[in-house]
Amino acid sequence: MIKRNIYNSIITALKQYPIVALTGPRQSGKTTLLKTMFKQYRYVNFENPDIRSYAIDDSRGFLKEYGSKVIFDEAQQVPQIFSFLQGVVDESGLMGQFILSGSQNFNLIENITQSLSGRVALFRLFPFDMVEMKRANWLSNDLSEVLTKGFYPALFERKIEQDRYYANYLDTYVKRDISQLVNVQNNRTFLTFVKICATRAGQLLNFSDLARDAGVSHSTARNWLSILETSYILFLLQPYFKNYSKRIVKSPKLYFYDTGLLCHLLDIRKGNLSPINQAWGNIFENMIVSELEKQNYHFNHLRDYWFWRDSHGREIDLLYSNGQQLSLHEIKSSTTISNKMFDAMKHFRDLSQEAISNQILIYGGLEDQKRTEYDIFSWKNVN
Repeated sequence: MIKRNIYNSIITALKQYPIVALTGPRQSGKTTLLKTMFKQYRYVNFENPDIRSYAIDDSRGFLKEYGSKVIFDEAQQVPQIFSFLQGVVDESGLMGQFILSGSQNFNLIENITQSLSGRVALFRLFPFDMVEMKRANWLSNDLSEVLTKGFYPALFERKIEQDRYYANYLDTYVKRDISQLVNVQNNRTFLTFVKICATRAGQLLNFSDLARDAGVSHSTARNWLSILETSYILFLLQPYFKNYSKRIVKSPKLYFYDTGLLCHLLDIRKGNLSPINQAWGNIFENMIVSELEKQNYHFNHLRDYWFWRDSHGREIDLLYSNGQQLSLHEIKSSTTISNKMFDAMKHFRDLSQEAISNQILIYGGLEDQKRTEYDIFSWKNVN
């Protein structure tokens, strides 16, 4: 078990809040983290039907028996317990009494919002980020291998064959998680929808085109996309715009949290991805954007990320505000660096007239460079 980057932030929050909640995609390592790094807490899993029945039938007696310093895993399975937790923590005034965990973000957050608002520090744990991978010496120099294998812990800790792993992951996700969140009449249609989303990774999202290609209504497409977001399969990166120009793109871009799952959905298997593949650039961009998103949560940076694009196709792949300044990221899958790679950042800087703190190029090579105006990072050193 490697130390997860999110650990220190959770430790700090346990001194400041009576309850800490940890959510994230299924099999991202939440249970392993909580059971191995928080051994002073008693672990309770509400997936156990006997324990769940006890907690549902007699929540007050259940909490009295277990006391404080308890981890409740899959806490959304017993929604009524949240109201009782409110009374317990308000009465005691103690910090770090409970840790709640769950894979169904929508249900967990809904219950927290209704009963525990202001009493909970919320964290999200995703599959390994590259800092964690390098710490464990698991990050290969082979970019194709990294893209197709992905970052789910079981692939490295238990050395599971990746094609079988992702097939099982999707089967479990659709048949179990989705069926609990939304009434999907045809699982095959939903899975087809997910695969069509995969073909849009790294691209501007057009809801009408997505619905048409999936053979579902516009409202169904939006609903299913929301479910995929709340269950941490994919996320939408919103555009950044001010009054620099009226001719700017205002549609979001779609990304998957893990490129291993993305490649599986695209029927790209181990060893079958190379730079000549037409999806190579989009998959590479997806990996970098999702990596920065993972680090944002794991290190508790609390950044809002955007992209910028005008009607002429000039684009900043990712940017965020650092106080009164902007940090710009350009992402290129090429292993060689050319001056043209900096054109979009220069154009944006001249157009916006905003203060720029960093101009960063992330590329497919292995060597970092420090230039006068730009910082150049290998894909292995994203931060």
